[in-house]
Amino acid sequence: MPSSEKKVPKQDDSQLFPEVDENNFMACSSLMRALDECQKKGFINKALGRCSSLRQELNMCLDQTTQARRRRKIIRKKAERKKFEEKKKKMFEEEYGKDGYLKKVIEKEYEMKHGKKPDGTPTSNE
Repeated sequence: MPSSEKKVPKQDDSQLFPEVDENNFMACSSLMRALDECQKKGFINKALGRCSSLRQELNMCLDQTTQARRRRKIIRKKAERKKFEEKKKKMFEEEYGKDGYLKKVIEKEYEMKHGKKPDGTPTSNE
């Protein structure tokens, strides 16, 4: 085979929309089948736009399904973030007491001993 010819992969007829995971878009599967049937009736249907309304409905369905999945993911991630922040706060309070009281005491002792704050800035009385 000459190098100028390219191999074109055969499209599997069992899956009209290979980029769409059917498990995530079950609500749109009937529209996918209907569009597939319309397009299989011949080129003239596609050329005259007889399948256009089905294509638009399918695009809207896919978009709505994707948006719904994104909303669910955002809600789930917010809940996970809240849980993480609560866990972080609990660990901080276990280590330093409520409102970080022990940390404040440690910082004050450090300031008195070294004449500067733990972050390296001079104390206010200098």
